Amino acid sequence: MVGAAYKGFLTGLLKGSWLSSCKHLSKMSQKKTTSRKYGWRWSAGGTKLLRAHLRANMQGSGSALPAGDLADPALGMESKERYRNPTEVQMSQLVLPCHTNHRGELSIGQLLKWIDTTACLSAERHAGCPCVTASVDDIYFEHTISVGQVVNIKAKVNRAFNSSMEVGIQVSYEDLCSGKQWNVCKAYATFVAQGKATGKMKLKPLTPQTEEEKMEYSIAAERRRMRLAHTDTLKDLLTNSTMQTERENGDCNTVVPAEKTRVESVELVLPPHANHQGNTFGGQIMAWMENVATIAASRLCHAHPTLKTIEMFHFRGPSQVGDRLLLKAIVNNAFKNSMEVGVCVEAYRQEMEVSRRHINSAFMTFVVLDQEGQPSTLPMVKPEAGDGERRYREASARKKIRLDRKYIISCEQTKVPLSVPWDQSNKVYLSYNNVSALKTLVAKTNWVLATEIDKVRMYTLEEDQYLSFRIEMSLCIDATQAFFLLSDLRKRHEWDRYYASAELVQQVDEDDMIYHVLSQTVSQEKKSQDFVILASRRKPCDEGDPYVVAFRSVTLPTHPPNPEYTRGETMCSGFCIWQETAELTKVSYYNQAAPGYLAYVTTNIAGLSSDFYVTFKACERFLQKNKDEIAVGLQNL
Repeated sequence: MVGAAYKGFLTGLLKGSWLSSCKHLSKMSQKKTTSRKYGWRWSAGGTKLLRAHLRANMQGSGSALPAGDLADPALGMESKERYRNPTEVQMSQLVLPCHTNHRGELSIGQLLKWIDTTACLSAERHAGCPCVTASVDDIYFEHTISVGQVVNIKAKVNRAFNSSMEVGIQVSYEDLCSGKQWNVCKAYATFVAQGKATGKMKLKPLTPQTEEEKMEYSIAAERRRMRLAHTDTLKDLLTNSTMQTERENGDCNTVVPAEKTRVESVELVLPPHANHQGNTFGGQIMAWMENVATIAASRLCHAHPTLKTIEMFHFRGPSQVGDRLLLKAIVNNAFKNSMEVGVCVEAYRQEMEVSRRHINSAFMTFVVLDQEGQPSTLPMVKPEAGDGERRYREASARKKIRLDRKYIISCEQTKVPLSVPWDQSNKVYLSYNNVSALKTLVAKTNWVLATEIDKVRMYTLEEDQYLSFRIEMSLCIDATQAFFLLSDLRKRHEWDRYYASAELVQQVDEDDMIYHVLSQTVSQEKKSQDFVILASRRKPCDEGDPYVVAFRSVTLPTHPPNPEYTRGETMCSGFCIWQETAELTKVSYYNQAAPGYLAYVTTNIAGLSSDFYVTFKACERFLQKNKDEIAVGLQNL
């Protein structure tokens, strides 16, 4: 066999067939024997030199070089490259003067074009067909980019649903002289795959590989849920909350009627504005929207504003070459140091056409920076009666939602109190944070098996200043039954001796409940503990997803700390439940241990206690005892 490969190798060299020689070289290098008959013995160095020679000749001849043909697994010389997501697309652009505004900074409109292009290419790489932008989530711009610097954009598909997919985008820039890089923004866009005949088409599932991909894949379902609930969240806030209508910037004597900031601009969609499908390029529409919003903001402050935040571009419908796009912008509200500008886009085909299609909308937040780079005080806005007052109130509500979201989601965990105040305005984002924190913990890959007793396993994860633990067991029960039994904290005292009682304080919705829990302390304190816990549960979004029950501490005005108890807190804990087979279910409990639990955890890890085993065996008996009862209840739903 070695001799035949050697002859094939020499024949390929004589004929100038470099690809054939490579293939025979790979076969020869995989053999562990040597051939004295042909008077040669392979060495790692010799093989490496031959490969380099063949590679150079193949590249010189214009031949394609298959990565696997030059790999040498027998000699441990595989051409291992860093793993790269197959949907990942990268774009690098040098910022030229034609891309910048009057300050020599990259126009946000131009950046949005590049972002949309990169994200669309990533979506189409996964779908294998044309894709259109459905929406772009909120974008927070951390830095401006100057002429001469390089913008680097990375986009990859986080998760594919039925016909839509979420694409994650990371934007940074680098200074070519110093070599330093800075993050600019992170965004999530939703794209829809377009089939030829039937319109929307079903997408193939995406399989995450790395820890980061698994985390983004898991949390993508929560972000999708939050997008769908955004409109209802705004309505609930306006209906149920008492909104402050007084001017925040009362120290400013200047009042500008909102009508004076109104901008209307018409754009004719020409072939250069269309994408490869013939529709108006989404990035171009976003750039036009940013332009009219900037003009409206300038009319309020009589200065050059800086765009800081964009709240969700929502593409309601397409437009084509030949359409006229009417872009409307107006300042909805001005706060002390920022203003919100609302923008909408309407499309029509002919100039005399009366009916117009609302195809896009967005809200943009601007600031005016002084010479020290600090936000300046802005004039007040006087809204029009009717729609103007409605937009004014909605802008205040959106500002509160943004602040809640930034506080709950964007801040580092070490800077956020364990217990976050709960109210109607932030319920969606607290629920999102609760579930996504648990899913992030589940996606970690460096768990270490600490101890195992009778197939009940305890794993630990040491990360920064936190010690997390996971307790896992498999049992004969349907995953749905385990999900409903473990998500009701009122039943937990039946198997967890540290739970004295749990009262349902508020049924937020079908999937979120707030409990007041009385618990026996696991630390050395004499007083018992009490908790106010938000329980958020999720059914699987796709096949292979777990059932999730997430817990975190919140604060409620109706349940302040009681001097009879020590107020306890949990930052992240909960259950993930997988249906492994038709009969077998895996139940995993996760907990990012708060300081009061560390002694309990370390005692079990060290083998000085088997309390975790006793508790979870009691949990198993509880599930087996009550599974028939819950099965009857599920059949009656």
